[in-house]
This record gives sequence, structure tokens and C-alpha cells, in this order.
Amino acid sequence: MQSAALSSNASSHAAFTVAGRRRGAARRHQLAVAARASSAGSSAAVSGVADKAKPDWTGDDLLSRIVNAAINFKPLFALMKVGARSTMKSTAEKRGVPWGATVDELSKSEVYQIKEEIEDKFLAYPSYYTVPFHGYDTGNLSWLAAFEVEPASEVMALRVWKTEQLTPLQAQTRLRKAIYNSIHAFIAEHGLTQPKDVIDVGCSVGLSTRWLAADFPNAQVTGLDLSPYFLAVAELRERQLAGGAGQRQRIKYLHSNMEATGLPDASFDLVAVQFVTHECPAHVIDNLVKECRRLLRPGGTLALADNNPRSKVIQNLPPVLFTLMKSTEPHSDEYYQFDIEACMRSHGLQHVNTVESDPRHRVILGHI
Repeated sequence: MQSAALSSNASSHAAFTVAGRRRGAARRHQLAVAARASSAGSSAAVSGVADKAKPDWTGDDLLSRIVNAAINFKPLFALMKVGARSTMKSTAEKRGVPWGATVDELSKSEVYQIKEEIEDKFLAYPSYYTVPFHGYDTGNLSWLAAFEVEPASEVMALRVWKTEQLTPLQAQTRLRKAIYNSIHAFIAEHGLTQPKDVIDVGCSVGLSTRWLAADFPNAQVTGLDLSPYFLAVAELRERQLAGGAGQRQRIKYLHSNMEATGLPDASFDLVAVQFVTHECPAHVIDNLVKECRRLLRPGGTLALADNNPRSKVIQNLPPVLFTLMKSTEPHSDEYYQFDIEACMRSHGLQHVNTVESDPRHRVILGHI
């Protein structure tokens, strides 16, 4: 904050300055309170956190070792992969999510040509990224995985509020708005820079990026991901919204490694990482936080949204569900044991704080 210039009437000027500062602080407090209230309203069904730091079915606990032994038995693992995707598709059919229609539409679209345009063919894929994910043998590096992200994301949102009769759009809106309201509240509380340049790291097929762009309508938005298949779908949707290739587009997509983006230092006011870290080993999360810190301008905000290890819902999942979920998330043990808050502090983030955004998820916030 710049100091007030001295004047011949120093005392009156100082009083004016103090009053102005108080009004500014009061305004920031009002914004923070309003944003928190909005966040609370959008996530009214939040169930609270458990006393335990993580679920018993992760880490080195006995239950976790038993689950891991079952997953490592290949014939059983093959059945688990099928079961996990079947569970998602069954929920989709019951709740009106057009799973098959979406896959069919995308498979007949121009995504194949877009991938050729957007892919960095010299980009090397780290070893953790090339193992099976989410029931796909080639993980995120396949067309089927890319085609099924949109309906799977709708199902994920619906399952947060399983007992409520929400439409897919209502559930997705509640989930996303709770995340962004937390960000707005954090920015207001600490008097931080209103974002003009925003990046969605690990943007997948652009679903999170479009929600982010809608919530920060005055910002230039970049989406970055390691999967060219996912980015092809994201770019397709952006072209459809813009009215075709060559038209002015709101979002720019980049094929890059989130651990070393190649982007300039201090180039963003907000770095958002949404539902990415649970798919990463601990050392990758550390590298990611370090890179996000490098990308932030002074007064910029880092926000990481993901599964909440302290969630009562996640900690109390039935054995069948947590076994199926863990079978498709190879780095769960590392994620649920990793202290992201401490990691952010170690890389120079300030006022690091965790907000429970809904019964299953959290947002971890910090700034420089």
C-alpha cells in the first residue's frame, strides 16, 4: 500500500487517510462476508469434516494394505475397472446424463484434426501419467477417456448430493459456484488483485475452464493440460461457442506439462487447479505448487480444489465403493497423506487456508 503524501495540514490529511483506509478495509470485509454467505448458500448440504486426517482405506493403514492387495491381484483388478465405469454409467442413465450420446457426438466431430493442430509432439510424458487411470488402460491419453469426461463430470457432481433430486446442471452449478465463491471470498478478505489473467492448470476437456471464465468475465483465461486428446475436446467446445474456427475465442488452450509449463514468470493473477492433485504422486504435487507459485504475480491467488481427506462422506464410503474408486486412482495413497497446505507454505504462499466447499471437496487457498 502506498503511503499518503504529506501536506501542510498534516494532521487533517492523516485523519482523512486513516478514514479512507478504514472505509476500504470495511468494504473488503463486507465483500468477504458476502462471498462467504454466497458460498455457504451454494453448499448448504456440507456435512462437516471428520476428526481423522484421512480415510482408513488410504496410506499405510491395515485396511489400505488389504485393499491394495486386492487391487494388485490382476484378475480382480480387471473386474474392478469394469465395475468402476459401470457404476458411473449406471448413475448417468438414471439421472439423465447423456453419456452415450455425448461419446457418439464427439467421436463424429473434428476433434481428430484439432488434436493435430494443438498437440506438442515433442512433449515428453512423465511416467506417472502413462499408467492406467479411471479404468482406461492408457489413462488420459486416449479418445474414449476424452469423450467420457463430460458425462463423468456430471455424474461426479450428482453423486455429491445423492439424496437430492438435482438436475445435472443444478449439481454442477452448485459444485463449481462453491469453489469460485471461496476464491472470491479469499481475494476480498486479503485485498488481493482482481484477476485479469487466469490459468486453469490441468484443465482436462475445458469444463472447469469454461466455468472459471464465466465466474471471472473480465479475465483472459488459459487452459493447460498434458493430454492432447482432452485439449482437442476443449478446443472443439470453445470453437462451437465462438461460432467456428478462426472466430475470436475467450479461452486459449495450451498443451504442456503442469510441472514445467514454459510460461513466463509472474504472468497470472489467479492460478486454479481443479480436481487434479488426487491423480498425482507427492513429488508431482510439490513440483506443481512450485510452478504455480512461479506463475503468480504479486497479489495473485493460488486455488487448489479437490477431494477432501477429512470429508466424512469420503471417509465413510462403503467398502465396495472405496475399493472401486481406489482401483482407478493409482496415486490415492500419496495424495491423501500429502500435506498440501504445508507444501504451499514452504513455497512462499501466504495465509494458506482450506475451505470445505461441499460434502466431498475442499479448496486450498494461498497468495503471494
